[in-house]
Amino acid sequence: MSPLDRALDEFRRLHPRKIDLGLSRIETVLERLDRPQDKLPTSVHIAGTNGKGSTVAFLRAMLEASGARVHVYTSPHLVRFNERIVLAGQEIDDASLIDVLHRVRDANDGAPLSFFEATTAAAFLAFAETPADYAIIEVGLGGRFDATNVFTPAVCAITPIDYDHAEFLGRDIAGIAREKAGIMKPGRPVLSAPQREQVMAVLNVAAKRVGAPLIAWGQDFRAYPENGRLVFETETELMDLPPPALAGGHQVMNAGLAIAVARTLGLARDAVADGLRQAVWPARMQRMGAGPLIDMAHESGADVWLDGGHNPHAARALSTHMASLEGQSARPLILIMGILANKNAGEFLDFFQGLAAGLVAVEIDDHASLSPDVLSELAQSRGMATTIGHNLTDAMQKAINMGEALSRQSADQPVIPPRILICGSLYLAGQVLTANG
Repeated sequence: MSPLDRALDEFRRLHPRKIDLGLSRIETVLERLDRPQDKLPTSVHIAGTNGKGSTVAFLRAMLEASGARVHVYTSPHLVRFNERIVLAGQEIDDASLIDVLHRVRDANDGAPLSFFEATTAAAFLAFAETPADYAIIEVGLGGRFDATNVFTPAVCAITPIDYDHAEFLGRDIAGIAREKAGIMKPGRPVLSAPQREQVMAVLNVAAKRVGAPLIAWGQDFRAYPENGRLVFETETELMDLPPPALAGGHQVMNAGLAIAVARTLGLARDAVADGLRQAVWPARMQRMGAGPLIDMAHESGADVWLDGGHNPHAARALSTHMASLEGQSARPLILIMGILANKNAGEFLDFFQGLAAGLVAVEIDDHASLSPDVLSELAQSRGMATTIGHNLTDAMQKAINMGEALSRQSADQPVIPPRILICGSLYLAGQVLTANG
């Protein structure tokens, strides 16, 4: 075990047996560390169910295109924990991360502290001690009682709110919206992506109660594609911009929210345009290039996509993009899928019924994933051919074989290489990126 893994593992052992919602644990630790959350640069706090990561990526790219140094805190990571903490544009190095983790450990003095609380405190400590112009901080879960909700941002942003993490947030969409709205602060503008009518009503009430100006999609701003460009519009301006670098029609919404935040912060149009072109966010509708795992597919002529979305809202966006690709170039769509047991796999697969020809079910290493047998049954009930992959290499080969077999009705017809989508979990996406080198 590396020194960094040992430092992280110390906090896993301190994780409370039962998570009681509240901020008292992290506030106590931060107080002992001289309140680093009060020493952050101009900050943006981003909550929501889907699109947080992409919105962060667009906003970061815009800020950096303006010449700014930007801290970023996101979760979870894909390959290395260090990805979660970006210091002035660079992932935190092991020595710096171990240093702040040890200082959080010492300040905590053995008391119960969740892993996310500990790493959030470490991120704030690192941010406070490294010069930067902005900090973008993504909520981990919910909002009101999330460990990140201990600072006062310049701007808050809320991406689309939907059902997820039902074991913590429940199945009441209004209640979920109230939790997300808990990041609002008096006098600080809150920008919202498109929301369900019920969610928007909750956000309006919360904003008025707190005294936070609410700037809403469709009322105060909007973005839409037109003639291969992206148009951003408010009551006072119309911006003709390049299309978002990230794939998928839903990225128009994420980009539009990021533009609205950027303009609220005073960013120039050129920086906004450059950020749209330059944004990068792995495992979000990512078309895979070379690498040991992906080369197998490319040698057969198959096309491979990777996405970490894991709830029905994400599945809707993902299936829409796959359908648009099918309209451009018809291929059998084969899913390689692993999903955590606490996610709604059936609803996720509903969006691929009639679109995906087959599914290769896999387990997610070191996580409580849904049994591949159960996942296969769910896919079969939605008309998909299924098999089980024993590892990622085996799953890729089976997806290639399945796609080729399903591409023709008889032996004398030509084989059409499949389109392969690896999906269902960010943890699975991380394993794919690791395996692909």
